[in-house]
Amino acid sequence: MAITANHIFVRSIFAASLFILIFISGITYKNTVSLTESMEWVVESYKFQTEVEQLFSLLKDAEIAQRGFLISADSSFLEKYFMSRERVVLSFSRIDSLLTGNTQQQQNLKFLNQLIDLRLQQYDLSMKYSSDLFLNHEQLIAGMKKGNETTDLIDNQIDKIVDLENSNLKERKEKYEFKSFFVPWFTLLIMLFSLFVFVLAYVKINSDLEEQKRSNKKLLISTESMKHAEAIGEFFISQWDLKTNRFIFSDNLYRLLGCEPQSFEANAENFLKFVHPDDRHIVSNGSESTRLSGTVFPRTYRIIRKDGELRYLKSMGKIIADKKGNLTHVSVAKDITQFQLSNLALEKRNQELEQSIAELESFNHVASHDLQEPLRKIQTFISRISEKDQLHMDENSKEYFARIQASVSRMRTLIDDLLLYSRTTKTDKNFEKSDLNLLLENTLQELSQQIEEKNAVINSSKLPALRVIPFQIQQLFYNLISNSLKYSKSGITPIINIDCRKTDTHENPELFSDAGKKYYKISVSDNGMGFEQDYATKVFELFSRLHINDDFPGTGIGLSICKKIADNHSGVIIAESKPNEGATFSVFLPY
Repeated sequence: MAITANHIFVRSIFAASLFILIFISGITYKNTVSLTESMEWVVESYKFQTEVEQLFSLLKDAEIAQRGFLISADSSFLEKYFMSRERVVLSFSRIDSLLTGNTQQQQNLKFLNQLIDLRLQQYDLSMKYSSDLFLNHEQLIAGMKKGNETTDLIDNQIDKIVDLENSNLKERKEKYEFKSFFVPWFTLLIMLFSLFVFVLAYVKINSDLEEQKRSNKKLLISTESMKHAEAIGEFFISQWDLKTNRFIFSDNLYRLLGCEPQSFEANAENFLKFVHPDDRHIVSNGSESTRLSGTVFPRTYRIIRKDGELRYLKSMGKIIADKKGNLTHVSVAKDITQFQLSNLALEKRNQELEQSIAELESFNHVASHDLQEPLRKIQTFISRISEKDQLHMDENSKEYFARIQASVSRMRTLIDDLLLYSRTTKTDKNFEKSDLNLLLENTLQELSQQIEEKNAVINSSKLPALRVIPFQIQQLFYNLISNSLKYSKSGITPIINIDCRKTDTHENPELFSDAGKKYYKISVSDNGMGFEQDYATKVFELFSRLHINDDFPGTGIGLSICKKIADNHSGVIIAESKPNEGATFSVFLPY
């Protein structure tokens, strides 16, 4: 937006400067012409007056030559007379040519011309009378008298013409003096204003140039940063003008191909030479689709570098239109060789994992059938031997058989727990909207005998309905409550409280990495033996037991199953405890 405003301002300044130059040129030309015309009028006025005075002087010369001839009859006076007459005619013609556009003076001049013609006729008549002075003496005297009167009229008419011309001259001189004074000052003001505009334009243009220098510097830094980013990030940028079919490749494209920057012409044909033959259709078909429909799709293809090394590239582009509607395809391609190789390795690991899962499921089958079957037979044979030969056994034999029977039972429990842990790690997780109150009630029914034996008190608040894996949540409740019953204090009624409330990641930032997510916090607390808080993490490890004496039998798998169930639900389980003050297990389930 600022660039557009600057362009408009610069164009406005240029237009104003051009207008001012044309205006100044026009005004200067007009004033110069006007001043020249005024000066010419003044000069012509002086010429006119001079010619008029000269005309009168020539008439006087003709009259003097006439009288000299009349008195002396000398022919030289006659020549002067005729010469003066011709000069009078020429002088009058010059005077007439000096008058243009002045009607009053032309009328005065016309009357003067008539008087001059009359006076010249009188000169001729006097010359005629002078041929016979005796006979024409009276006519000559009368003619000369009329000639004097005509001369007086000519003199008056010339004075009238001169007075009018003096008046015109005065007016023209005033105009000339005014213009001589006004034009320089007006031109000076215009020049000062023009100078101000030019200075303003210079300041603005200089400011824009400085801004452009800063922008160019930033652009240079940005370009260099982009080049370094391309090299570090192993990607390149290419531009394709869809109208002119012209390509621009960044330097890093050449480097990724194993070539020197700008070592070959940027075009599709040269680039396709480096694309793997089996993948060239991906690039060419994608380019053709972009050219015809303007659509852009991500593409993954292989290239063969100049040194023969195989690389994987992934490109994504965007169509950009300029103000004229010309389309340019800007593409960014990244070297994903390591990522692709990692994916291939991951796929191989997944295949190995799937094979391991299949083997684990096979093991589960073996454990659930082939391992448990011998245990059942061992238990059967022990029972039969005990029933038949118990009376014949000594105390040591009875103790041995009791230990064998306990070990077999423990072995069977361990196998059952391993099978249960295996079930929680299987990938098929069917989530259902379930009422946790019903799942808890089912758990309490399963544990009803143990609860009665311990005379335990179970207090539970209302639980929500969530999308969960039902049998796993029920197993979670079972393991936590049975754990509280197992580690209850001797001689003290076990009290187990089950609470539920809403919480979020802001309340427990140390537990969660995804900010803003909401959870239900379900806590199972008891008044049992408790344990040191240092073991709060260890209790969830597989086969981890804090008590290894026979008073607290177990496999060390139950709480590990709880942690696995919490993980399966994208939740968290934590333990808080103090020795002889009970323990609290809190499960966070998202909603």
